[in-house]
Amino acid sequence: MVLLHGLTATNRYVVMGSKNLERSGHDVIAYDARGHGESDPGDVYTYEALASDLIDVMDAADVDRVVLAGASMGAHTALRLALDAPERVAGLVIATPGFDPDRHDDPASLARWDALSEGLRTGGVEGFVEAYGPPTAAEQWNDTLATVLRQRMEAHAHPEAVADALQQIPRSKPFDSMSDLRAISCPVRVVGSRDEPDPGHPLQTAKAYAAALSTELILEEPGKSPIAWQGGQLSKVIAAVVAEG
Repeated sequence: MVLLHGLTATNRYVVMGSKNLERSGHDVIAYDARGHGESDPGDVYTYEALASDLIDVMDAADVDRVVLAGASMGAHTALRLALDAPERVAGLVIATPGFDPDRHDDPASLARWDALSEGLRTGGVEGFVEAYGPPTAAEQWNDTLATVLRQRMEAHAHPEAVADALQQIPRSKPFDSMSDLRAISCPVRVVGSRDEPDPGHPLQTAKAYAAALSTELILEEPGKSPIAWQGGQLSKVIAAVVAEG
């Protein structure tokens, strides 16, 4: 299987460092997307480029067909590859999707991404944190979110490349409409999160993905930490898709 992280994250932030998949005998590939973590910057940051990178990673590992598990940007990259090269994808775990084709060009949303990019480019991690502002989740989650935000941003060898990605990725489309996802026939699970802890990945968006993919939506119990934040729990979902595929 291949694990794909989200925008501004690194390869650790899919199953959060959990080794449950390896301990249960699964072969796991996790890598930093272009410009993130320890990976080199790219010339462009689009879903086409990210899907091409994923093919390169699979080819380098001599793997023909895999289960893909991705969070946010990583989830969208996985879907892009499943649409472009379905023969390479045995199954999908789509965690906390955020791309909404109906709101893709929302000026306010793009302006916020641009502000985050500029904050990082001119002020480093502290500039990004300042541009991000106070967390908008329910109060009980704010300390955790603030800590993880800073930890994630400190993990990048090329912050200027992450700044480029922050401008370009939100303007890229992994697919044109939700109806496109109906072409995907491999086993799929969608893992959403409730809006109280994770308003940046709306529950309604995850519901739309699950409906388009004709699969169940997996959610945490109310008041609990999202499954996408629990590496062991997410690993169980991934393993179930591997078994089915």
